Amino acid sequence: MQQNLETWLARREAAEGESGGGPAWVEGELRRYLECGILAHGFARARCSECGHDFLVAFYYKGRGVCPSCNARRMVEVAAQMVENVFPRLPVRQWVLSFPKRLRDFLERDAKLTGRVLQAFLRAVEAKLRAASPGAPADARFGGVGFVQRFGSALDCHLHLHCCLIDGVFAAAADGMRFFAATGLAEGTVATVQEAVRGRVLDLFEKPALLDDEATANMRGWSHAGGSSLDASIRIEA
Repeated sequence: MQQNLETWLARREAAEGESGGGPAWVEGELRRYLECGILAHGFARARCSECGHDFLVAFYYKGRGVCPSCNARRMVEVAAQMVENVFPRLPVRQWVLSFPKRLRDFLERDAKLTGRVLQAFLRAVEAKLRAASPGAPADARFGGVGFVQRFGSALDCHLHLHCCLIDGVFAAAADGMRFFAATGLAEGTVATVQEAVRGRVLDLFEKPALLDDEATANMRGWSHAGGSSLDASIRIEA
């Protein structure tokens, strides 16, 4: 990166002409990455008061897209926050929803649309968890955290949703809250959630005419879940 950034930026600007070389944040992110972990750009000194040993810790730039060290640090910090301060000691299941390629560009460009899709997905999962939790009342609610993942394993543009959800629902009780554990969430049950989510997502694309009627009808008739994929096989015990 240090050896080739300036050449790459110059060639990109020349190739794109009046567009100015692309979004400014791309260049800013790359330049900040080159400062990450370099003592000349700031550091802290850590010292043991008992033995006198000390060492320097370089500042990191807290980026979200380029630096593998910053990404790993952020991942670890968020995970620690979730485990220590957010999730109760109850079973948690990961629900991962991906979308057909035809819809991904819309979701990538429209944050509000992505939010509505996430809400539709969570409502469908909540209804299934409530139905799968014996004894749960009709007003029982679920709990969890959702993350929007914007790339795939090959760093391609592949927006999909990761949701870590308590495997059951909660309802008010005389002494506070009561938990009802979900049971029987087999592959067939997850498939019904996937089908429900597909219909709701296509409704969201159809109403503002992001897709024309023919395209929407065509996608509703697709086999193999219409290009969507829902996985809920990973479950962590309490």
